[in-house]
Amino acid sequence: EQAKEKGERVKVGRFSFQASGKAVALGDTEGLVKVVADAEHGEILGLHIIGPEATEMIAEATMARTLEATLHEVHHSVHAHPTLSETLMEAAETLLRRA
Repeated sequence: EQAKEKGERVKVGRFSFQASGKAVALGDTEGLVKVVADAEHGEILGLHIIGPEATEMIAEATMARTLEATLHEVHHSVHAHPTLSETLMEAAETLLRRA
C-alpha cells in the first residue's frame, strides 16, 4: 500500500505455508510470504513473512531489498529443499508466472 500511495505500479505475490513441504513436516502451516515488486522491472520493494521461523528467514528478505534484487534474481538463486526459506522463492515465482 505504501508503494501504491507513492504512485508506484506494483504487483503482489503470495505463497502460503500450507503449500510448503517443510511447514507441513513441522506441523505449522499457518502464515505466508508476500512479495511486493515493481510492476515493470520486478525490483523487490517489500516482503512480509508471517509464520514459523520468520525471524530466521528475514535475512534473505533484507538482503534482497539492500541489493535491489529482482524477482528473477531471487527465484533463480539456490534454495535448499525442503526448507521454509524456499517460500521466498515460491512467492517470487507466483509473480513470474503471471508475467
